[in-house]
Amino acid sequence: MLNFTRRAAVALLAASTALSGGAALAQDKGTVGIAMPTKSSARWISDGESMVQQFEDAGYETILQYAEDDIPTQLAQVENMIVRGVDALVIAAIDGTTLSNALANAAASGIPVIAYDRLIRDSGNVDYYATFDNFQVGVQQAESLVAGLEERFPDAEVWNVELFGGSPDDNNAYFFYDGAMSVLQPMIDEGKINVVSGQMGMDTVGTLRWDGSVAQARMDNLLSANYTDTPVHGVLSPYDGLSIGILSSLKGVGYGSGDMPMPIVTGQDAEIPSVKSIQAGEQYSTIFKDTRELARVTVGMVDALLQGGQPEINDTETYDNGVKIVPSYLLEPLPVDASNITERLVDTGYYTADQIQ
Repeated sequence: MLNFTRRAAVALLAASTALSGGAALAQDKGTVGIAMPTKSSARWISDGESMVQQFEDAGYETILQYAEDDIPTQLAQVENMIVRGVDALVIAAIDGTTLSNALANAAASGIPVIAYDRLIRDSGNVDYYATFDNFQVGVQQAESLVAGLEERFPDAEVWNVELFGGSPDDNNAYFFYDGAMSVLQPMIDEGKINVVSGQMGMDTVGTLRWDGSVAQARMDNLLSANYTDTPVHGVLSPYDGLSIGILSSLKGVGYGSGDMPMPIVTGQDAEIPSVKSIQAGEQYSTIFKDTRELARVTVGMVDALLQGGQPEINDTETYDNGVKIVPSYLLEPLPVDASNITERLVDTGYYTADQIQ
């Protein structure tokens, strides 16, 4: 229980400082270990940088590590942080099912654990979850897809659409897919949307590790097997990194040129290549999740826990990790298309105008 003892001492020192009218407590409120999945996605770099800055502003030291989507590496990083005696852990898991033993060790050492944007499954030692409303992300992707189909292909009696899912080892991928299908399935059932390949369900359309090259190869196969004489009108893509690969495949067979209009392709995370692609009239939309706000919520959760308070949550029903319902804070995602890029991404200070030109 060393960590709890240390926290009590820090809290006592803070109270003493406040009572004596002394200077504000400096960087000695504790150390937070932050485990991120990979630097191959710009959004995880942004997440890490935002959290380090905000934790340091709140008086904490940090240990930030990336595992480059290698599960044993992330496990070793988390275990090392526990051995080093961090006061709290923030983990964006590569595989949400592989950390149970490490988290048992964290609990034995009195180290609280916040699951960050990806739910950690099969462990009772996940204290809180900070994320976005992931079902709503899928709903917004599907609504944007339909809006784009109506705009670009208003005369089509049936829209030909293909479906892509996220990584099957990421719990969020199922929420994205289920949210999207809550909009698309009724349209499929009534015959307004046709999944020409017949490929549906996360067991079929999932894309391991959110790998854009895997998505591109699958899109190549879908086009050659199903669309030699049939146009594709839209592709549900759950993430910008997949969208770019899908777009490369579509452009490779002539879409976006001549008499072949670009299909409607969705995305998520508002990564710079996709924002530029939207402005160029290729990718149709993305979903913006402000990582600064997610970091703010996470820092608030950790600070409340370590200072003896109660973290702010707004959901106690949605996220069952197989062992417990994990109390969560869900942030609202925002759809972005060519009409609102400046308003949502530049005016808010998330990007500068130069970054996305």
